[in-house]
Amino acid sequence: MTTKISRRTFFVGGTALTALVVANLPRRASAQSRSINLYSSRHYDTDDAIYDAFGEVNLIEASSEELIERIQSEGANSPADLLLTVDAGRLWRAEQAGLFQPVRTPKLDERIPDNLRHPDGLWYGFTQRARVLYYNRDRVNPADLSTYEALADPKWRGKILVRTSSNVYNLSLTASRIAIHGESETRRWLEGFVSNFAREPESNDTGQIRACAAGVGDVAIANSYYYVRLQKSDDPADQEVVEKVGFFFPNTGSGERGTMVNISGAGVLQNAPNREAAIAFLEHLASDEIQGEFAQANNEYPVVSGIPIDPILASHGDLQPDPLNVADLGRYQPDSARLMDEAGWR
Repeated sequence: MTTKISRRTFFVGGTALTALVVANLPRRASAQSRSINLYSSRHYDTDDAIYDAFGEVNLIEASSEELIERIQSEGANSPADLLLTVDAGRLWRAEQAGLFQPVRTPKLDERIPDNLRHPDGLWYGFTQRARVLYYNRDRVNPADLSTYEALADPKWRGKILVRTSSNVYNLSLTASRIAIHGESETRRWLEGFVSNFAREPESNDTGQIRACAAGVGDVAIANSYYYVRLQKSDDPADQEVVEKVGFFFPNTGSGERGTMVNISGAGVLQNAPNREAAIAFLEHLASDEIQGEFAQANNEYPVVSGIPIDPILASHGDLQPDPLNVADLGRYQPDSARLMDEAGWR
């Protein structure tokens, strides 16, 4: 059973109500109970079935920034057992705040690849999302696309669509370039890349894909599942976007490392009152059943090998992920922000 407290209730509903709601979360369940208090920034209703399959999940949903602030303010009396959020950069922010405790189990070690979890077991990735390229079919030959790095070539001047530098997905993309190429080379790449923007960065990932279809620019960068959502939409306008825009995995040619991937991930909190149940929940998320549910329900890639993915996502070909440890996406975020700002990426 999932008991859900929405962001509106938790943060907008008034101080007295908010305090009452948090106070009513159980501080500690019985030793036999599979009951946890989960703080999550994954705002997908499809996740409810994943929680219901575990046991009693008292769920608080809000943005990762709000949840991190809430956990810090609650301190040692926090009822929260786990933080579940999207993007390794956000997990890194929680890690830097000292919110997680290390967890290692044989099942997690066996099922979660080394590069998709924190080296010390502070958090684990449970879904993957690729940061891919989209191109206007009328204006770009996909044979002319290759790598993220190649988007700095002057031939793409005035043609690149991407959201703002403050977006954590883009901070993580730049962090991956720093981890792979170093700061000096990444600075040169950013200077060329930013000079090729079709417009001042704006909107969200879906907005980049729509702008590409409308001809505002020729190539957009967005996470893989946003396009699949458009493909599944019954809205004729969305289908028109899909017809006009193609999907491309960068950095998958001969000798290339593979496409950059990010994660949704979770960790057990430092003051978790239900630690054993929280660890059991992490293992639940790593099970074949739940990995399949993640993959099918939200068009993401599982982290456990051998789990089928959504057939529409699969129609775009096999993901060849970069083996970079996603912990580096957080580690280099401060450097990313500085270099992006210096390059004029606003």
